[in-house]
Amino acid sequence: MSLVDDISQAIAAHLVSAGYARCEPPILQPASIFFDSGEDLRGQLYLTGDVSGADYCLRPEYTIPVSMAYLASEAAGESAAYSYCGPVFRFRAGDRSEFTQAGIESFGRLDREAADAEILTLALEAARVGQAPGLQNLSVRIGDAGLFSGLLEALDLAPQWRRRIARGHMQGKSIEAILKEPSNATSGDHSGVLGVLEGADKQGARALVEDLLRIAGITSVGGRTPAEIADRFLEQAALKTGAGVSAEKRAIIERFLSIEGDPDQASAQLRKLAAEAGLDLAGRLDRFDTRLGFIAALGLDVKELAFATSFTRNLDYYTGFVFEALDPAGQGDKPVAGGGRYDQLLQTLGAQASIPAVGAAIWIDRLRGTGPGAAA
Repeated sequence: MSLVDDISQAIAAHLVSAGYARCEPPILQPASIFFDSGEDLRGQLYLTGDVSGADYCLRPEYTIPVSMAYLASEAAGESAAYSYCGPVFRFRAGDRSEFTQAGIESFGRLDREAADAEILTLALEAARVGQAPGLQNLSVRIGDAGLFSGLLEALDLAPQWRRRIARGHMQGKSIEAILKEPSNATSGDHSGVLGVLEGADKQGARALVEDLLRIAGITSVGGRTPAEIADRFLEQAALKTGAGVSAEKRAIIERFLSIEGDPDQASAQLRKLAAEAGLDLAGRLDRFDTRLGFIAALGLDVKELAFATSFTRNLDYYTGFVFEALDPAGQGDKPVAGGGRYDQLLQTLGAQASIPAVGAAIWIDRLRGTGPGAAA
């Protein structure tokens, strides 16, 4: 048996023993449920279809399939915890497209900060199961997407600018690049369509774009539905005539995104920024500090965690706490474990209301000694 299989079984057993029931969704999944999880993942899917015209893909990750399984279960809306360990399929340039992923998902817990801390510590424990002593020295970086969205709300930015900045931040773009006027250099000049939509009633404008797409026989573009394409046009029309972001607000965003280092010191700097800018971030910062308290109570040295307001993960569904753990002697900047909070995802997947959710994944092939050719 390969070392990968040995480590996978040890990790899977550890997660189940921690109270996370095993859940293994089918490998073949409806493709549409992954389209809004992030541009990077959308472009990495292995797609197929059947004679009915339905689109499917090989499972590219576990969070969304496990979420769907939870929503279909009797536990939907209640507290539940699941673990998984199996193959996922995703295009990775220069690397294998089939690899083993283990992980945990926690749903329905109202003690969000305690759940965040538990997921972090359990993921780190699992990544260390059966590994070389050196893997005890994982480098862990943390962030909080909720703090950034709270800042954008407190700045009272127009909704389209909040979405644009949040999306660009998630993609790792600088504020300068995000705030630059939209460019049509690569996609053609849409000024005619945008001009018609400017100031139009949103419902009527959306119906117009959808009708035009259907008249042209366009049912989807790059996985996006006519409704999604229409919303994109409406956002571009709003941005075209919007006042943008003032220099003062831009300076506040840039100052916010420059804060990093010791989490406790960063919290103090963020409170100072909020006070000087007259922004109400107290509630979110209180929750940030509470989470740090739970992390410390579970035995992690908070000072050893590297916090950065600019740190994010490249999946659109994260709404709060995020983290990644790296092996300093391993594969460069590729995390061996990572995860975070995604309270809105289950509602987009069909839940009647948002359900608290947080999880983490462990990349078995990135654990030291489990790469290609490694064997027991």
